[in-house]
Amino acid sequence: MASPLPALQPSTAAPAELPSAEHAVTHTLLNCLLREVSAPEHQTAVADGRLHLRLPRRGVVLRIELRRTSLSGAHRFTGPAFAQTAAGWAELGWRELAEHVQAELTLRSGLSNEEFLPQLASSHQGVRAGLARRAAPGADRYLESEQALLFGHRFHPAPKARSADHTAWDAYAPEARAAFRLRHLAVRAELIAEDTTDPAALALLDGLGSVPEGYRLLPAHPWQYELLRDNPLLQAALERGDILDLGPGGAPFTPTASVRTLHGAGAFLKFSLNVRITNCLRKNAAYELTGAVALTRLLAGPLGDLAERFPDSTMLREPAYRTLALPGADGRPDTALFEGFGLIVREGLAGALRPGVTPLLAAAVADEYPTSSAHISALLDGAGPQEAREWWAAYLRLVLPPVLAAYFDHGVVLEPHLQNVVLGVDADGRPAQVFFRDLEGTKLLPERNAELLAQLPPQVAGPIAYDAQRGWDRVVYCLLVNHVSELLAALADRYPLLEGAFWAEVRSVLTGYADAHGCPPRLNALIAGVPLPAKANLLTRWERKADREAGYVRLPSPLAEDVLAEAARNWDDAR
Repeated sequence: MASPLPALQPSTAAPAELPSAEHAVTHTLLNCLLREVSAPEHQTAVADGRLHLRLPRRGVVLRIELRRTSLSGAHRFTGPAFAQTAAGWAELGWRELAEHVQAELTLRSGLSNEEFLPQLASSHQGVRAGLARRAAPGADRYLESEQALLFGHRFHPAPKARSADHTAWDAYAPEARAAFRLRHLAVRAELIAEDTTDPAALALLDGLGSVPEGYRLLPAHPWQYELLRDNPLLQAALERGDILDLGPGGAPFTPTASVRTLHGAGAFLKFSLNVRITNCLRKNAAYELTGAVALTRLLAGPLGDLAERFPDSTMLREPAYRTLALPGADGRPDTALFEGFGLIVREGLAGALRPGVTPLLAAAVADEYPTSSAHISALLDGAGPQEAREWWAAYLRLVLPPVLAAYFDHGVVLEPHLQNVVLGVDADGRPAQVFFRDLEGTKLLPERNAELLAQLPPQVAGPIAYDAQRGWDRVVYCLLVNHVSELLAALADRYPLLEGAFWAEVRSVLTGYADAHGCPPRLNALIAGVPLPAKANLLTRWERKADREAGYVRLPSPLAEDVLAEAARNWDDAR
């Protein structure tokens, strides 16, 4: 690829307004194409303020204007895409671009995928609907941040795809600023399956409503109840009186960014939802229900150590699950209902949040566009370059060390991608606390945790055991590629000349940790600039694989000393 463009001024690097749905879908698809197909095959160039990409098997050349180039290759686009034709450059709509990509991937893989275009169409529809119903900022900045992700993951080809009708989605989606009451079911006590590390977590569920003697309360996501209500076993149980449908009850809950995890009653409730969102059907598998509580129990020691060493960083535990254990014809709990009505209780923020600290979803802080008051442009409104650098240094020192310590000291692989991290800011918008969430993605290295894994049933232990290299790839991808580089990109949109300095600070924090902890070889290699693993969302979706089977592509690292040295020279020249 050609040398990066000269640094742009803030007025042109930062987006002046939100993109149209057409352009947002186009940019997201080009992000994936650049990262997973064209760049790895050296079929890209930056020239005259534009990115050129070639589809190598079809010989089609695409181009798009740039707002800003990026040291990590995650460039910022503006406007429509174009394709080179015999008559010149022809503007492409998102669907025409998608058809080009579909044809290229068919040739590349030898596979066809009739779901691909409909999924992109669904995502386009989701983005368009989110933009149309965008509301004014709410009084609760935290909930506003959870509900601000109008465009979704910018390196996923269909981040807003969903297998749902629009009426249901609008009633329950975070972007619609939904709030609703849970469906309360009274279930005979012997038909409830549950486990907990803390009786207070189950007491929280029981306290959501009243049930007759001999019954237990099973709250259900109202959308999930509608999806499951015609199940014959459920209908028979309702007719027998083994289950009583008490209807909507209690105070409203609010969906967070994940859609199925709801916030209310001082906690988070992670429900199953038989709706396909992006890649996956969003339900709690049986091993995930039992595994969440088992991990909370087994990781008490490691998480306690991390909490003591990093008091400003907190892992939200998942101390309980509850579900319906209704026997099927074979006498065992019916799997569809066991998983379909399963819910996990996750700790709330209030117990750990310090006075004067406001929680904000990291994904909203790092969004490419200012979709909420949580955005970095709002937190640093009026701040100069030095204040921005200080903010960034404080943020990195909250986020990086505990994740590295979990891996190197305890063999625990956390999953700190942007939707799994909540940043707490003080009254001036400066980083003060950080919260990690969602044990579903937490894994254990067998070489460090053989005794812990041996305590678990094989069906639970298997999915959470990662070998050291696979675990390290997951840490680096979630922490640096998905999280740090995206927030850095949002900062660099406001302070383009500081992009190299922001990456130098990342390198400095990593180096400081390595020097203080015996210079682990994997971390030394990362600091030296080995290629970074990036999850191949486009290829995973094309091949119709589950997320857990996703592979990685390797990205040139902006941490390499020579890359940062060149960025510093460019900064000096620009000044």
